[in-house]
Amino acid sequence: MSDLALGDVAPDFSLPRDGGGTVSLSDFRGRPVVLYFYPKDDTTACTAESIAFTALLPEFEAAGAAVIGISPDSVARHDKFAKKHSLSVVLGSDEETEVANLYGVWKEKSMYGRTFMGVVRTTFLIAADGRIARIWPKVKVAGHAEEVLAAVKAL
Repeated sequence: MSDLALGDVAPDFSLPRDGGGTVSLSDFRGRPVVLYFYPKDDTTACTAESIAFTALLPEFEAAGAAVIGISPDSVARHDKFAKKHSLSVVLGSDEETEVANLYGVWKEKSMYGRTFMGVVRTTFLIAADGRIARIWPKVKVAGHAEEVLAAVKAL
């Protein structure tokens, strides 16, 4: 597990995605990428976060940025999640948690006195040169997509 810092080159990856095919970070070289890691499809906060990024997607695209959500859910779950909530952001399936480990977001968590491994909700803004421009650790969903959009526009 690595702890990435501002200015580091964002690790490349290739993952199966919703709707079929794959999504790779290198596909977006030359433009900013918002990479948001979330724990699980169709849970309250994850749904709100994905809906917020979808709602602002036209503005992200107008600013030249791509938006990719990544969770350990399967492509089949992503497809169901995207359809149910009319999501238009790309959803990458990281079932083996390789990408979550590369980005240092697969960590020990605890809930109700039980500890387990899981994704810590984190967003990375990757600049057009492939370097990490901003990191939001332990994201609180309310207002987050708007804050990320402002950071994209400020690049």
